[in-house]
Amino acid sequence: MAVAQADPGSDPAGGARFFCTAGRGLEPFLMREVRARLEATQVEYISGKVFFTTCSDLPSMKKLKSAERLFVLIKKQLPIAVSSLHKGRILNEMQRFVNDDPGSWLEAISLWKKLLEHDPKREKVSQRDANPLKRKAGENETIIAKKLKVEEKQEVAKDHGESQEDKLLQGSPEQGEAVTRTELQEQRLNSTTEKAADAQDQEDLTFRVSCRCTGNVRKVITGQEAGRVIGLALMRQFGWKADLRNPNIEIFMHLSDAYSVVGIPLLRMPLASRTYIQTAGLRSTIAWAMASIAEIKAGALVLDPMCGLGTILVEAAEEWPDVFYMGADVSDSQLLGACDNLKAAGLIDRIELLKGSVTDLPLPSQSTDVIISDIPFGKKFKLGKDIKSILQEMERVLRVGGAMVLLLSEDHHRHLTDCGGSSIPLTSQGHIAEPEMKTLSNPDRTGAPGTASPSQRASSLQCLGRMRPCGSLVPVESFKVSLGKTDAFICKYKKAQASGLSSAECHEPGAHAEMAAMQESPFLQDSL
Repeated sequence: MAVAQADPGSDPAGGARFFCTAGRGLEPFLMREVRARLEATQVEYISGKVFFTTCSDLPSMKKLKSAERLFVLIKKQLPIAVSSLHKGRILNEMQRFVNDDPGSWLEAISLWKKLLEHDPKREKVSQRDANPLKRKAGENETIIAKKLKVEEKQEVAKDHGESQEDKLLQGSPEQGEAVTRTELQEQRLNSTTEKAADAQDQEDLTFRVSCRCTGNVRKVITGQEAGRVIGLALMRQFGWKADLRNPNIEIFMHLSDAYSVVGIPLLRMPLASRTYIQTAGLRSTIAWAMASIAEIKAGALVLDPMCGLGTILVEAAEEWPDVFYMGADVSDSQLLGACDNLKAAGLIDRIELLKGSVTDLPLPSQSTDVIISDIPFGKKFKLGKDIKSILQEMERVLRVGGAMVLLLSEDHHRHLTDCGGSSIPLTSQGHIAEPEMKTLSNPDRTGAPGTASPSQRASSLQCLGRMRPCGSLVPVESFKVSLGKTDAFICKYKKAQASGLSSAECHEPGAHAEMAAMQESPFLQDSL
């Protein structure tokens, strides 16, 4: 993974603070990636977000593969105590985000402008990638725009006793719930970045506020109300003007029971929207995360025996070019879609596609170095016999010492696990602990959150020793991740020697030094 080169002319001395949003469960991957790719420091996280300091320029940050969106950080602070305050006091507390520290806003705006000015490539968003909820969002924004403009007029005409809010807003339906919906707030960034560098003075800026409220905060105040309060505070403090259809800048705010975060998005489209993938299958961030722990090395043969539209192969080939890739699938339509993706990405000469069943691969035994695959979630392959036959065939073609990374449904993962239901430390509800995130075998030498204690690692190692799903495949690590409506597990295995390792050897202290080495994935270690 190439390390970004800092541009002294475009970045402040000592670096600046940024944050990225990430899919649930991908925070460990993103933390390691910003360290490795951006030489980031002060890396920390809260659920769904990773914060870091870096001197890297915007083109370098655009290369992040496990992130959803990228922001300049304005503020990160403790949550508002909604349980002990009435609504008026809560709104007053929100105004203090702006009024108590206007300098942090001005510094963030200056950095935002500088990064955009030094970005040699401006984004080109195709109509195909446009948000399907754009019309709905536009309707909601029109309502908010009216309210903001009314508030602004009231401030100007206060001494004259003029008030037209009721007149302008009469008959407008309440749309706050739709505006604060995650899909709109996390995926909709229609700000025009091309105009950003052209605003010479901060007083000339036009803006809009996108606010997301979750937890108990949402029960007291809507995102619409919070956005209006912040918008009025910004107009009073800096003289900016609200423009919710075509603003220079968007302010993003997330208020939850655990934290309050305010930032400025740097890009119109998510980092996860890959320009080199024509037809998306598996989400690109998940595909890249799987490839990142597969120990891909130059000259290796990487196989996806159930490649579908080829998303995993494309993500891997973009990041690790000096490798030969092969994909197989039984579906003609899936192979045609994969071929289109390879052509669009310019990878048709580096990835070979073939038609074949995963239970009868036309490959010699021990011929592949790495296997990465998304196992269908039960509709095509049932639990038990089918999954066992799939793993047996994958084991056959994988060389000794090779790595295999699979995306498994919760049912498949449970079926392959015989030590209490999971190989990853979970809460009693079956979810990753929050705010602590604990991933198996993730010894971060910098002491970042997620470091497992020696006792936890010993317990997990014992568990792994009893998880031999098939012959010589030894489980190494597992990550629970969100696919949106459902959860899944990224599971890594290694093929041991033909004689294998017995269950007792796997968890007997000091029995095999190589098992301890397996517990530390090169990518997930601190890269500094």
